Amino acid sequence: MNIHEYSAKELFAKFKIPIQNEIVCSTPEEVAAAADKIGLPVVVKAQVLTGGRGKAGGVKFTKTKNEAIEAANNILGMKIKNLIVKKVLVCEAAAIAKEYYVGMVNDRNTKSVLLMLSAEGGVEIEEVAKTYPEKIIKISVNPQTGLLPFQAREALFNIMTDGNEVRQAADILVKLYSLYVHSDCSLAEINPLVVDKSGKVIALDAKINFDDNALYRHKAFEELADYTEDEKLEIDAKEKGLAYVKLDGEIGCMVNGAGLAMTTMDVINLYGGTPANFLDIGGSSNPQKVIHAMEFLLNDKNVKGVMINIFGGITRCDDVARGLIEAFSKMNVNVPVVIRLSGTNAAEGRELLKGNDKLMPAETMSEAAQKIIAAIK
Repeated sequence: MNIHEYSAKELFAKFKIPIQNEIVCSTPEEVAAAADKIGLPVVVKAQVLTGGRGKAGGVKFTKTKNEAIEAANNILGMKIKNLIVKKVLVCEAAAIAKEYYVGMVNDRNTKSVLLMLSAEGGVEIEEVAKTYPEKIIKISVNPQTGLLPFQAREALFNIMTDGNEVRQAADILVKLYSLYVHSDCSLAEINPLVVDKSGKVIALDAKINFDDNALYRHKAFEELADYTEDEKLEIDAKEKGLAYVKLDGEIGCMVNGAGLAMTTMDVINLYGGTPANFLDIGGSSNPQKVIHAMEFLLNDKNVKGVMINIFGGITRCDDVARGLIEAFSKMNVNVPVVIRLSGTNAAEGRELLKGNDKLMPAETMSEAAQKIIAAIK
C-alpha cells in the first residue's frame, strides 16, 4: 500500500526524522492560510501517488501569497500520470546546498533490508539506476543487529565528505530503518535528503510503501490509503477470493492458477492480442467465484472478448461450467467468449456447456487464444 507524501512525513515526525514546517491543503483558500502560518516563501507540492511531479508542473516555489494561490489553482485538479491532484502540501522553502538520495527496500536475495544511497538526489532513482547505475551504493543490513550508527556513518561517507553532515544523516538513517521495520514497510525513501545552507540535514520528501500482508498489524494505516479505482477493484476481487489486476488490453482472461494465468497472457500476446487483465480464480471449485469473475471481466468497458482457460486439478471443470451457466443466466453477455477446459471432470464440464451458443469451445490454449482474437476482429 502506497501513501501520500504528507502522510509519510507525519510518520517521519513520529520517529523524529527532521522535516520542514508544512500543511496539507485541499483548496486555494487553505493554501493562502497555510502560507500565512508557515511564512513565505513556500513550496506548493501536488499530492499524488507517483513520481515526476516536478516535471509535470506539480511543484511550485512561491515568494508571495498570491503566487501560492495561483500555484494552488493550477495544481489542484491537474492530472499527473493520469492521477488527479486533490490535495497539495504547502511546505516551508528550504535553502538547499546539497541533495542526496537515501532509501530502503526488501532484498529477497539476501533476505534483509537493502540500504541504497546516491549523491544524485532530487532525481527519480529509477532514472539514476538506468543512466548511472554505478552512482547507487547498495548495502545489506544485518537483520539481527539492524542498522547501527557506525554502519550508517560508514555508508554515508561514500556520498558525503563533511563529518557534521554525515553524523546528522546517519541519525536519520538509523531512525528510517527503525520506522521501516516497526511499520512493516516494503519501501521507505527520502529523495531528496538535503543539506541546507545552515548545514542542517532535512528530509525534503518522503515515500513509504507498506507490506500489504502485514496491514492487519497496523489498522491505523488503512486510514492513510488513497486507492485508485483500479486498486479498489483489486481489493474487491481479493475479498471475493479472486486475484485480479486490471491491464490495458481488450481480451478478458479467466484462469485458475497464477502460472497458467501468466502463460495465458503470454499466448494471447504471441498471437497478436492484448490481455485486459490478470484474473486467477484459484484452486477452489466454487461456482460463485466464477460468477464474480465474469462480473469483473464484463464490467471492464475495454473488454471485447473473454478467454477462459481452466486446467482442472483441485478445481473441477464441471463446477466452473455450472458457475458459467449461472453467470450467463444473470448477466447480459454481449462479447464473444472462448472456453478451454482440461483436467478434472473436463468431459463433464464440456457436456454441461454443450449447445450453449454464447460459448465457443477450444481444445488447447493456443486454439483458444487464436479463436478469441479472430472473434473480436
